[in-house]
Amino acid sequence: MSFGKGCHLHLIDGSAFIFRAFHALPPLTRKSDGLPIGAVAGFCNMIFKMVEDNRGPDAPTHVAVVFDKGSHTFRNDLYDLYKANRDAMPEDLRPQMPLTREATRAFNIACLELEGYEADDIIATLSVQARDAGGRVTIISSDKDLMQLVGGGVEMMDAMKNKRIGVEEVEEKFGVGPDRVIDIQALAGDSVDNVPGAPGIGVKTAALLINEYGDLESLLDRAEEIKQPKRRQTLIEHRAQIELSKQLVTLDCNTPIDVALEDLELRAPEAETLLPFLAEMEFRTLTKRVADSLGAEAPAIDDTPAATGGNAATPADAPEFPPIDPEAYECVRDAEALQVWIDAIRHTGVVAVDTETTGLDDMRADLVGVCLAVEPGRACYIPLAHKSGADDLFGSGSLAEGQMDMDRALSMLKPVLEDPAILKIGQNMKYDAKILFRYGINVTTFDDTMLMSYALHAGLHGHGMDALSERYLNHEPIPIKSLLGTGKSAITFDLVPIDQAVAYAAEDADITLRLWTLFKPQLHQKQVTTVYETLERPLSPVLASMERTGILVDRDTLSRMSNAFAQKMAGLEAEIHELAGQSFNVGSPKQLGEILFDKMELPGGKKGKTGAYATGADILEDLAAEGHDLPARVLDWRQLSKLKSTYTDALQDHINPETGRVHTSYVQTGANTGRLASTDPNLQNIPVRSEEGRRIREAFVAAPGRKILSLDYSQIELRILAHVAGIDTLKQAFRDGQDIHAMTASEMFDVPLDEMTSDIRRQAKAINFGVIYGISGFGLARNLRIPRAEAQGFIERYFERFPGIREYMDDTVKFAKDHGYVQTLFGRKINTPEINAKGPGAGFAKRAAINAPIQGTAADIIRRAMIRMPDVIADLPAEMLLQVHDELLFEVDEDAIDATIDAVRTVMEGASAPAVHLDVPLVVDAGTGANWAEAH
Repeated sequence: MSFGKGCHLHLIDGSAFIFRAFHALPPLTRKSDGLPIGAVAGFCNMIFKMVEDNRGPDAPTHVAVVFDKGSHTFRNDLYDLYKANRDAMPEDLRPQMPLTREATRAFNIACLELEGYEADDIIATLSVQARDAGGRVTIISSDKDLMQLVGGGVEMMDAMKNKRIGVEEVEEKFGVGPDRVIDIQALAGDSVDNVPGAPGIGVKTAALLINEYGDLESLLDRAEEIKQPKRRQTLIEHRAQIELSKQLVTLDCNTPIDVALEDLELRAPEAETLLPFLAEMEFRTLTKRVADSLGAEAPAIDDTPAATGGNAATPADAPEFPPIDPEAYECVRDAEALQVWIDAIRHTGVVAVDTETTGLDDMRADLVGVCLAVEPGRACYIPLAHKSGADDLFGSGSLAEGQMDMDRALSMLKPVLEDPAILKIGQNMKYDAKILFRYGINVTTFDDTMLMSYALHAGLHGHGMDALSERYLNHEPIPIKSLLGTGKSAITFDLVPIDQAVAYAAEDADITLRLWTLFKPQLHQKQVTTVYETLERPLSPVLASMERTGILVDRDTLSRMSNAFAQKMAGLEAEIHELAGQSFNVGSPKQLGEILFDKMELPGGKKGKTGAYATGADILEDLAAEGHDLPARVLDWRQLSKLKSTYTDALQDHINPETGRVHTSYVQTGANTGRLASTDPNLQNIPVRSEEGRRIREAFVAAPGRKILSLDYSQIELRILAHVAGIDTLKQAFRDGQDIHAMTASEMFDVPLDEMTSDIRRQAKAINFGVIYGISGFGLARNLRIPRAEAQGFIERYFERFPGIREYMDDTVKFAKDHGYVQTLFGRKINTPEINAKGPGAGFAKRAAINAPIQGTAADIIRRAMIRMPDVIADLPAEMLLQVHDELLFEVDEDAIDATIDAVRTVMEGASAPAVHLDVPLVVDAGTGANWAEAH
C-alpha cells in the first residue's frame, strides 16, 4: 500500500534492543556448539512481543528495525574523538550481531542499516518522510537523542517501561520543547558519546539559557550580555566547540537510504522462514510459542553436538582444543632448542608458520622473528632481530640479548620449510613466503587458512585471522596495537620486548593451526576442495612471483604528467572563476555549492547534513548535460586533480628504490566472485575512459631491449552469458566472429547490419554490458542520456529478443534463494546471505546473485590461465607482470614477442578446458609496445 494519511510507521531501534537484551539476561549458549545466543534470544522475544502486542486498532501499517552499520560515521570525520571513550563490544556479543539481522528478516520485517550513518539518522530520515506524507510515526526507543524528532505526528515509545514519550515528556526531561533539544545537548554535551559541549554547563543551566535567549545561535551571539562571569567566559571561549557539538547531536534527516516508505509495509511472519531460524538457534520455548501463534507445527530441535554438522560457526564434530594460553608458548633462543622443534615438525609432518617483520611491505620489511606451531597449544617464537632499548626509540639499535643468530636459525629451518613432504600452514602464506624468499628460503607445499576460508565462506564474512579466530574459535587474539601503539608514536616490531613478542607471535601460529584443523575437512564436506586445490592455493605462488617482479615505472614521465596536470588545472581554475564571476576554492564543495545554487541559481540544489549543498559527480553531470559550462569545467578539474594526487604524484612514492619498479600486492580474497584486487598501489583502477587517464599508462615501461605485451580476453563475460543462458543467436554470432554489439542492435532495433549507425551500436553496447550487472531503467537512462521510459523500453525489448537471459536470471535467483549461494561453472560457491531479505537490500542482492556466476566464471578462467602460465613461459625470455581484470601484462624480449603471444594466447583461449567446455570460443586480443599504453 502507498504511504499516506492513516498510515502508522513503527521504527524500532534495533541496537537498543540488542544491548538491552545482552545486559539484562544471563549468558546463554547454543547447546550444540557453544555459540553465544543470549542477546539473540532476548531480541527475538522482544520482537515477537511487539508483533503480538500490535494487533489492535492502533497497530502499525508499516514497520522497520534499524541498526547501526559500523562504528565510523560522518560524525567521526567532524570530530575524531566522537564516541572514542566507549568500551569495546563484549566478546560474547560480537558473533550475535549478524544473527539479530537474520532474526529481523526471519520475522519478515524490513532490516535497515547504512554505512557512514547511525541508526538514529535513518530513523530521523524516515520519520520526516512519513510525517510529511501525512502519516504517524512511533519510534520504539527511549534514546534521548531521538527526542528532537518528537511532535507533528511523531512520538516515541519506551518498550521496556511501556511508556509513551510525547512533547510533554520531552519538555519534562529537557526543560524545552523538542525543537530546542539539540541546543540543550550542544551545551550540556554527552559523556557517553564524548560530545564536548560547554564545560560546566548541565541540562538545567542550558535550559535556563535557551529559554531566556530563544535558541543557541542567539545565545552565542549575545554571550557578552550574560551576567555570570564564568558562564559568560565559557560560552565565549568555547563557541567553536559548542557549535561542533550541535553538529554532532543533530540528526541527519536526509540520509541516502535506498528505501521507500511503501517498502516497509507490515507483513505477517512466514512460518516456513521464521520457525526454521528459531529452531536453528535452539529456542525451544519461543519456537513453540511462535508456532502456536502462526497455527503451524513446531519443528523438532536436536541440540546434541552432532546436530549441526558442518554448518555451525564451530562445527560440532571439531576436535576439542586445549585453551589458548599465551603464557605457555616457548621462546626459542638457541640451536639446541630449535632442533627439538625441527624434530617435532619432521615427526608430525605439519607445521604452522608465521613471520614477524618490521612492516607490511613485503618487498622492504625486515624479518624480526619466526613462529611455529606443531599442534594446538604447542607453539614457539624464535626472536632473530629484536633491538635493545625497545622503550627508547633513540637507543643504540643494537641487537637485544637472548636471540638466535639469524643465519644459523634460517639455515636450520630452510630444509624443513623447503621439504615438499612437510606441509606448511599459513594465514596469508603469500606474505610469509615472499619474506622468506628474500632470505633464501623457497617455501614449498603449503596450505593457507585465509584461502580455505575464502573457498568455504565467500560472501559471508571477512577472512582475516582475527575475525576468523573470534568467529570459529571464540577467541579474541592479542591486538597488534597493544604492542606497537598507534599514530606517530607507533613502533616497529623489532622494538617490541621479546617476552611480549612471544605471546603475540606464537599465538598467531597456534590460531592458524587450529583454523586449519577446522577448515581442512570442511573443504570436502562443503564440496569446494577442487576450488581450493585448483584455483586458490596454486595461484598464490604465481601472484608472489608477479609481485616480486613488479613493473618498471618511469619517474620522469610521471613527474612531467604531474606538472602538465597542474598547469591544466590552473587554466581550468581561471576559466571556472571567470564563469563564476569571482574567485573561490574550486576544491571546496561548500563554496562550489554556494556559487552554483545561490549565486547562479542553477536547478537541483539540495543541502545535506552539514547545511552545505551537495555537489557530487552525479549532480554536476546532470547540470553539465543541461548545457551549463561551469559544472562541466569543475568535473574536468576534479578528474585531473584525482589523476594527479592518486596516480602521477602517489605512484612516484611507490617506486622501489632498489628495483626501480612498482610492486603491487594482489588480494585473492578481496571480492566474493573470485576477482583479484590490487593494493599498495592499486593498478587495476587506472582510468582509461579519458585521454589523460590513458596517458598514465605511458609511465609503465619495458626495460631496454624489451617490450610490454598485453593480452586481453575479448568480451568474456558476454560470451559466458551466451553460454549459461543458452542464447543461440549470441552464441552463433560469437562463433562467426561478428561485431556482437552491432548484432545485438540489429536484433533489437530491426536495423540491417549494413545500415548500422554508431549511435545505435553504442546504445546496444550499453544494454549488453548493463544487463550483466542488472542495470535498471534509471541507470541506463543516465548512461545514455535518454528518458527513463525509453531506457526501460530498451531493456524490455532486449529480454523479448533474448528470452533465455530472463530465464537465466529467474533460475539463478531461485537457486540462490533455495540454497543460499550461487556457483560458477567451475564450482566456486558465492554465498548470498541477503538474497531472501525484504526491503531495500533485496534488489541489490538479486543483481549480485545474477552477476556472480558470470563474473566469477570469468575470474576463474583467467586464474586457470595464470596458474598454467609459469610452465608455458619458463623457456621464454618473458615475465608475467600484472593482471587487470581480463588482461594479462608481460615484459618480453623484443625478439620473442611472436613466440610469447602464441604461447600465452593458446593458454588463455584454452583455459576453461578440460573442466568446462564452453559453447562459444574464447578470443584473446594481443598488443605490444614500449609502454603499457601502447600495448593496450
